[in-house]
Parts: sequence; C-alpha cells; structure tokens
Amino acid sequence: MTTESAVRTFFSSPQFAVVGASTNPAKFGHKVFTWYHAHSLPVTGINPTAAVIETPYGSHETIKALADLPDPTHTSLSVITPAPVTLDVLREARRLGIPAVWLQPGTWDDSVIRYARNDNQPSSEPGYSGAVVAGDGGDGHSGWCVLVDGEKGLRAVGKL
Repeated sequence: MTTESAVRTFFSSPQFAVVGASTNPAKFGHKVFTWYHAHSLPVTGINPTAAVIETPYGSHETIKALADLPDPTHTSLSVITPAPVTLDVLREARRLGIPAVWLQPGTWDDSVIRYARNDNQPSSEPGYSGAVVAGDGGDGHSGWCVLVDGEKGLRAVGKL
C-alpha cells in the first residue's frame, strides 16, 4: 500500500484518537489533538495522567489507555510518543484491531517502521497489520505529519 493510499484509509475512519495527547500547548501532542478539533473530527485524547485537555475548542475528556477506546476497530490512531513507546502502542493497536495508524515525525526508528510495515520481522512476532502513514515523505521536512499533510488527506476522502 502506498503512503497516499494509507492516508486515505486513515481518514476514512469514522473516529480518531491521539496517543500522546498533551495538556501543554507547546507540545506536538497538543497541537495534533487540537488539529483534529479544528477540523471538526471526532477525536479521543489518550493521556495516562491528564483527565482533561483544554484546547481553543473547549475542554475534552481523555482516556488513560488505548484499550479504553469504545470502538477501536473503527478508530484511526495518531501516535506522538517516543519510538520505544510507539512500538508498544503498535502492538496494542494490532491486538485491538485498529485499522490505521499515523506515526508523527519523531515517533519512529527503523525497528518501529519494520514492525509497523510488517517488514523483515526478526522474530516470529507478526507486525502491525493495518494501514500505516509514517516515515520519509509528505510535504514537510521531517516526514509525514498530520499538521502538514492532513488536509490533503481529508480532501482525498471528501471530508474537507
């Protein structure tokens, strides 16, 4: 699957979640979470320590863990975590049947990309099985980023 096709699959979901949603407006976890609200998309923030995140669009309750999502098989997931945490998030996403993930710049390394793309797994563990938006490319200088490439994806699926 091409990354452009993965972007379309990602935005075809009826719901979204942000792992690493932050209460700090200076952090990308807050900026990405706010981006979904700015585009009137149904989004759930996942933050194990903050029950509420304030954005210019109001106060939004969060959940503590990916496993708390009410409908994971119909939820695309933006990930804003360090690479070692991202690998665990992808394993949980696979287990829950999350259909698509968007690994924001800075969230992946080579091992995360291999797992995400189910590519050359050195162990018997299968990799992630859904659509993946990650790695080099997109219109930004750091790789595929929903803040830079998201609107093009929304237009591609008729949501903008």
